[in-house]
Amino acid sequence: MTDTPKGPLRGFADFIRQERIRLTEQWMKEVFGDVDLVEADKLTYEQLADHLPEILDGLCMALDTDDLERVEPAMERDARSHGLVRWRQGYRIEELVRELDLFHQTLAGALEAFASNEEGFTRRHESRARRLIAEALSFVTLTSIREAVSERDRKIDEYTGKLERANHELTLKQRLVSDLHESRMQITRSVVHDLRNFLNAFSVALALIGRAPAKADMALTLANRQAADMKQLVDQMVEYSVVLGDNTPPTLEPFDVRTLFDELVTTCRPAIEAKDLRLKTAFDPTLGMVTSNRLKVKQVALNLMSNATKYTVTGEVELAMSNAGDGYWSIRVSDTGIGIAPSDADRVFDEFERAAGDDIPGTGLGLAIVKELCRVLHGQIRFVSREGRGTTFEIRFPLELGVVG
Repeated sequence: MTDTPKGPLRGFADFIRQERIRLTEQWMKEVFGDVDLVEADKLTYEQLADHLPEILDGLCMALDTDDLERVEPAMERDARSHGLVRWRQGYRIEELVRELDLFHQTLAGALEAFASNEEGFTRRHESRARRLIAEALSFVTLTSIREAVSERDRKIDEYTGKLERANHELTLKQRLVSDLHESRMQITRSVVHDLRNFLNAFSVALALIGRAPAKADMALTLANRQAADMKQLVDQMVEYSVVLGDNTPPTLEPFDVRTLFDELVTTCRPAIEAKDLRLKTAFDPTLGMVTSNRLKVKQVALNLMSNATKYTVTGEVELAMSNAGDGYWSIRVSDTGIGIAPSDADRVFDEFERAAGDDIPGTGLGLAIVKELCRVLHGQIRFVSREGRGTTFEIRFPLELGVVG
């Protein structure tokens, strides 16, 4: 049995396989010598060769069978990998095209050499081989470009997304800085306004003493009241700055809530009764020891009580503490004061917000202090209010801070 004679195109494919190393080195010499292929000079032999040997194998298989379609799937896979690698190596699209064009030229030269030395390899065979090489390299080039462009677009989308997120974060930070600046300007205006009123009162008191020495006692009473109001203003500003500046975790301790309740009643009663208001109290006897930061809890209650007293003209202020179930206990402070307008409800806890006019001194920091302390103590705040009828604030604290909350 005799062997099937080898076809002319298959003979050319075997020639390419035998000359692979020489053809690859010839192509690489052309690449390194091309002034337009800047990125190629930065690559090693292995990096430059990349998937070209596999692409060359696919071309030889197409020549073996005189059928490019049969090997296109494998060539497409290798061409895509080649385009992706070249993009990651920093190639521009024109460099990728130029490199593959030089590869095409190398193969065309090999075809001319084979055709001139091989008897039986006619011009028709040479034309067919040339067409197969051109079609294969065109396919490889197009596929490589598409992959490189796809990777570029993916990177652009990725960077665009990062840029958009960065711009969004920058916008938020700029807005925060703007809000912070406005807040600081607002407190400056508020404090300056209040201090000016206090100093005006001092001036009136001094003028009164100068014009009517007999009324000195009345003038001194006025001056002392203004001094007390100024001290309260400064104390609240200092308190808020301390609360905001304290980033350390709260020190926890077990304490008896009933003892704290009694302290609050004793502390708040004089100011409430001085305004001819009633102090109403309620304590749940099932509520005993809790674990939290006693001083911060007391600050919350005092600020709520002070706020309720300040904005109540007639009626009562109530302090209640009870077991709230599910691992919580609550402080409730109610008043029959001016209440909160629905339009102001969303701004109640904002810095420097004041629910009343200029006749009631203060910075509007009381509820802002409460909000910040509750954040630290895992307190849950809710309030209900009816304008002209009063307000109730209720805060639920965990019985054991760090266990529930």
